[in-house]
Formats: sequence, C-alpha cells, structure tokens
Amino acid sequence: MKLSRAEYNEIAKFTEKLRPTRQCLRMLKERFPRTIFRHHTPEAIETYYKRYSFVMRVLLTKYSLMQSIFSVDLSPALMARLILDRFLQDSNSGTPSKSVLNSMLKEPSLIPDQTLAKNIYQCTINDCCYGPLVDCIKHAIGQEHEVLLRDKLKGRNMSFLDETQLRTMGYDKTPDIILEVPVAVDGHIVHWIESKASFGDDYSHRTYLNEQFWSYWNRFGPGLVIYWYGFIAELDCQRDRGIMLKECFPEDIVTLYQAVCHAHVFV
Repeated sequence: MKLSRAEYNEIAKFTEKLRPTRQCLRMLKERFPRTIFRHHTPEAIETYYKRYSFVMRVLLTKYSLMQSIFSVDLSPALMARLILDRFLQDSNSGTPSKSVLNSMLKEPSLIPDQTLAKNIYQCTINDCCYGPLVDCIKHAIGQEHEVLLRDKLKGRNMSFLDETQLRTMGYDKTPDIILEVPVAVDGHIVHWIESKASFGDDYSHRTYLNEQFWSYWNRFGPGLVIYWYGFIAELDCQRDRGIMLKECFPEDIVTLYQAVCHAHVFV
C-alpha cells in the first residue's frame, strides 16, 4: 500500500499521542484501516479470479492482469499470486503447495496456461516492492555486502571462518563471520560479525535479535552486527550484554597482537 508523505506524517503524529495501552492497536486500526486483508478474503479472491477469467475469454490476449491492478489497491506480484493460486486450485482440484506456487512465480514458464504465464511474468517484473525479482535483488545486495565484509577482514589480515565453511563443519545456524581470534571494538570483545544490507528499524532489529543474534551470542559469545544502510541509534543499547551495532566496518579494531604489544610497552 502506497502512502503519501502527508498520510505517513499523520499516522506518525497520531501514534506519538497514543498511550501505551492495550487499546492502541484497535485505535490505530479504526483511524487508519488497512485494505490488504480485504484482498485475501475468499470472496475477494473469487471476484478477482472471475473478473480475470471472464475478460480473458471475451478479449483474449488484449487484456492483461496488469490492467486489473489499476483498479485495485494491491501489489502486482501479490495479485499475481492470488490469481495463480486460484487457477491452480481449479486445475488440480485442491490447494497447491507453497513450494509449487513459489516455483511458478519464479519461473512462469512452468505455468500450464501460457497466457496466464505471460501475465504473471508481467506482474512480477513490474513490481518494485514484492515478488521473486525483488527477492533476487535483495539477495544479490546481501551477497555483495558479505563479500565486502570478507574483503575488509582480509585487508586487516584477520583470520576468520565464513558461513559456508561453518556449514561444512556441521553448524546449522551461524553468523556470517566467526573470528578465529577475537578482537576488540570500542572496548568490547567481538567473536562474530553479522552483515545486514538493510536499515535497522525497530521491527526488523527486534526480529533479528530473537531469531538470530541472541542464539549467536549463546553459542559464540559477544558479537558485532553491521547495518550497512544505517539503523536507529537507540537500538545500539545491548553492548554491555554482548551485541554491538555499527553502520560500517569499524576502523578502531584492536587485535590480540596489538593488545600484547601495548601491554609490553607498559611492562
């Protein structure tokens, strides 16, 4: 759902005035009702599918699924998913598995109906927010920053194991980098580094903490998370508990060798 800056500011101002009670969410929903849930009701999906099926029979290839998006406030890739899901239910007499649905969205040539396949492809390549193409772009950006991190470590002659090496050693859930010799950053010990090619907002950081970072801390000790596209400054509040945030590769790294040399100077 697209929001104008004025609409976004209105929501932000309204949220700031809310007291932290159980009624907050209800008040937000009443003031700013979301429409996406209406699109996923069985009645709405049936309406979209019948509309698409009818015009395709009447107008044949002169009509595209993209044209139906203009009258519906929904992402093209999400609309394509709804239509394809409903089409497969008709074809296979049952709800398709998520893996089958995802594989067809990624590779529309697998769809038995060629016209629908073209429409699905058109929707996915014209969606700048959702869909398999956007997922590929996000994945590629993530990979680029992981390579950047490894290059930075090699440039500092730091010994490390990356995620691929750790998987071959039998680890199932690991950070991107584990340092074979810990270092110090801003006076805090770092055993591992996680690369995030995204902005760290409240929701995403909280999710990462619960699903990734704390488990890394439990297994490997304190670590560093690099949000390459920045983060909300107040989120960097777990340093004393073992999780530090940075927006770039730290320059003030103290290695064990440097620490030993420094100690000798004062002996």
